[in-house]
Amino acid sequence: MYTATSNGVRVSVKPAFDVERSEPSENRFFWTYNIEILNVGERTVRLTHRHWRITDANGRREDVRGPGVVGETPTLRPGQSFRYTSGCPLKTPSGIMAGTFLMVDEDGVAFDVTVPTFSLDSPAARGFVN
Repeated sequence: MYTATSNGVRVSVKPAFDVERSEPSENRFFWTYNIEILNVGERTVRLTHRHWRITDANGRREDVRGPGVVGETPTLRPGQSFRYTSGCPLKTPSGIMAGTFLMVDEDGVAFDVTVPTFSLDSPAARGFVN
C-alpha cells in the first residue's frame, strides 16, 4: 500500500498485477489499482479532475488528464472517504504511476492533492522499478 497526505486529504493506493488481462508473450501487461481518498481535513472538498503520469520500464511517459475519477466527482465532508478501482495497461512488465487530484473546497478554492508514486511490477519483471 502506498499513501500520501496533502492539503487535508489522504490518498492510499494498492496496485495488483492482473494475470487474466495480461499476455506477457505479446508485451501486454495490465494492473488494477484500488484507491481510497479520505478527507482528513476540516473542510468539505470535491474532486474535479485527475492527472496521471504513467512511465513504463523503457522510460516512456504518458500523461492522462480528465474530469473526475471513474466518471464521478465525489464530494467528501470531513472524515468521509471515496473508494474506486481502475486499471492501467503497459507494454513493459513494470512501470510507475504518480499523479494529482484537483480538488475544490467549499469556498471554491482549488488545490492539488498528491497521489503517491506507486510501482507496477509483474511476475515477469526482472527487477522493481520503484
